[in-house]
Amino acid sequence: MMGPRKQNKIVEKDDSKASHALYVYCAGESDALAQLFEERLPDALEPGGKLELVVSGRLAAVVSDVPLADYGEESLKMRLADPSWTAVRAVRHEQVVEYFSSRAAVVPLRFGAIYFAGQGVEQMLSEKATELRAIIERLRGRQEWGITVCCDQEEFIKVIDTLSSRLRGLAERAETAQPGEAYLLRKKIEALKTDEARLEIKRVVSEIEQSLARNSEAAASLRVMKDEATEQGKTVGKMAFLVASERFDDFHKEAERLAHAYAASGFRLEMTGPWPPYNFSTGKD
Repeated sequence: MMGPRKQNKIVEKDDSKASHALYVYCAGESDALAQLFEERLPDALEPGGKLELVVSGRLAAVVSDVPLADYGEESLKMRLADPSWTAVRAVRHEQVVEYFSSRAAVVPLRFGAIYFAGQGVEQMLSEKATELRAIIERLRGRQEWGITVCCDQEEFIKVIDTLSSRLRGLAERAETAQPGEAYLLRKKIEALKTDEARLEIKRVVSEIEQSLARNSEAAASLRVMKDEATEQGKTVGKMAFLVASERFDDFHKEAERLAHAYAASGFRLEMTGPWPPYNFSTGKD
């Protein structure tokens, strides 16, 4: 059985059950996290489980017991192959991380961080103390916001002639050229539209990211899956921004300005958040 727990919330010692392990959600400053346990907590990953703290000095990790029958190395691989099982627990994981990250500066761990004993969690907190404290300080007073850029390809291709300087130049030449040359120039314009559209989309996405980065503390380009699409069109860019609370209004206004500026070209911007700062929770700036 686990040893004594301060206020039934903090794991001070672990003589871990052989049938259970500890699932870790996030890490933060022990005093700040302990205060949040006075509030109503979200559900733990498994029914009947209880959120607790493993403390190591001034740092702590939010954990809960999970059965090794489901979370052992081999059994977890089998469980993760079941989409419905994984989806339910991924949602519970996010609910816990969102609860703490919306109330304190925490380092969120991605789904699936498991330790076989509390001593392992304490060791992790101790060994990574310097890194964790630096990340916590960087995240303090900041939130992660996401921007998705979509493009209506049909709408965009109609205006590519005016957006691409290369195509504009060819079109201007065609206006004054002899009929034969003008015909060939227009054929060339049609042939180049797809490539030019690809370059212009890349340029627009880069401009949006750079503009929003100037109103945030950090930015990260996220992977776009092939053929990823929404009702707004094909997804052409996904970004995450770490935004200080006092700069959020400026960030939001700039996102609205960009959305309006590029709307006529077929681009749509969707802003989501705030999210737990997964994309800014490494030791890298």
